[in-house]
Amino acid sequence: MSRARPTTGVLLIAGIVLAALTEAIASTVLALGRGDIIGDTYATPDEFAWLDVGYIALKLIGFMLAPWLMQRFSPRNVLIGATLVMGLACCVAAVSAWLELLIALRILQGFAGGALLVAGQAIIFRGYPRALQPILQALFAMAAVVASATLAPALQGWLIDSHSWTWIFFSVVPLALAATGLLFIADHPMPARGRQPSFDWLGFSLLAAALFCFTYVLSQGSRWDWFEEPRILVLTVIGTAALLGFIGQQVLTGGQGLLDFSLFKSSDFTFAFIVSFVAGAALFGSAYLIPAFALSVLAFTPTDAGLLLLPSGGFFVGSLLIAAWLFQARRVPPVATVPLGILLIMAAMWMLSGSTSESGSDDMMAAILLRGLGLGFLFLSITLIAFTHLNSRNLASGIGLFNTGRQLGGLMGVAGLQTLIENHAVTNGVVLGTHVTPGGHALVERLTTTTAMLAGKGMDPVAAGRAATSLLGKAVSGQATVIAFDTAFFAVALLFVFAAPILVGIKIGLTRYAKAHEQRTN
Repeated sequence: MSRARPTTGVLLIAGIVLAALTEAIASTVLALGRGDIIGDTYATPDEFAWLDVGYIALKLIGFMLAPWLMQRFSPRNVLIGATLVMGLACCVAAVSAWLELLIALRILQGFAGGALLVAGQAIIFRGYPRALQPILQALFAMAAVVASATLAPALQGWLIDSHSWTWIFFSVVPLALAATGLLFIADHPMPARGRQPSFDWLGFSLLAAALFCFTYVLSQGSRWDWFEEPRILVLTVIGTAALLGFIGQQVLTGGQGLLDFSLFKSSDFTFAFIVSFVAGAALFGSAYLIPAFALSVLAFTPTDAGLLLLPSGGFFVGSLLIAAWLFQARRVPPVATVPLGILLIMAAMWMLSGSTSESGSDDMMAAILLRGLGLGFLFLSITLIAFTHLNSRNLASGIGLFNTGRQLGGLMGVAGLQTLIENHAVTNGVVLGTHVTPGGHALVERLTTTTAMLAGKGMDPVAAGRAATSLLGKAVSGQATVIAFDTAFFAVALLFVFAAPILVGIKIGLTRYAKAHEQRTN
């Protein structure tokens, strides 16, 4: 296949990066704007949940369907079309407060986002030599991963506080137009034309059912106390049956369906695919925990909560560039920085587990910067491990499947952390409440002091006494929540303690199997 000419190669990369930025902004729009959007659309929590579920489920479907679309319409057309759809859907969403329309637009945004990420990354791998991939994939990760984890929350917090949530969608439109213009101008690598496969409608139906069910269960399970709610149990059963049916149907198609089993002949891809679940849980889990802690415990504004993660973006970018230089200039194998990334993330989460209700951004900043540093070393490594040795035929399928694993890992991580925080907050409140002994000296002194302070400010003494008791209850509840968040931070660190030895064992096993298979074939 042809390579992109140097004169237009920069335009191509710039267009792909801008297209990925549109998805980064659209994917995180509900993280800080949830309350404002609910207020403007008059949606109930159940109705609002479909804005999340629709986007994520269709993004996962977009990941899996993009390889077929790229064979049918070419990667260039898929990328440009998906970018235009993203821009148009965001433009309409910015001028509408009709909930049903917003749900439909979020579905379009999700599918377009999944397709453009797969198409963009595949074009970079196909259009440029392997020697340049470390730095080019680092640039792509800055838009696809760094922006969604650091830049987008800061931008959205500022827009919500200074304007409104509709400006978040408006901000996507110029990016989509600029990306489309650059992509039209730039040369694209021409893929080798092969036989266009017929569309696997049965496999698609089973896969879509499974992804919809799992997305809803993982997004809403914590809110409904998981299997205590019949609908969660039913959807879990349906999703599991659909997934098993999809895998079985794909096996029977003999490689002619949506899932390319030849990917797993590569031990590197198999290892990176497994790691993607853990990395996704660490990325999305920590990106959920830190702003949630700042908003709910430290009472930060959306702007301050968004800016909290922004400095780590610089360290994230720095570690991506350092890792790219090590891989490209020093020929360091990508797997070498995986342990470093894991250790840095573990250390960051352990440091955050000591946060209190009196903590400020300065107290948390060292850990947040360390997290950014670790994520850069981890994500570039597993990206290169996964895709470097895939051939042009199954590259797009590998990218789609890898991103699906990362997104599902993130859903699992966030769902687990939400459940842990909710359960521990209740348990901690009960435990702390047992130490608030009626008639105890410390309790009487606290209530007396608070009552006197409120009465001194003009409150009726009886009302001041009731208010003092209420404030004490809130203090106990607040402390219980702090301890729950600290436990959640520690749980992310503990995830790697358990996962790291397992991943090392899997890597050793896959390497030995690959060597044995090579010896048998030779």
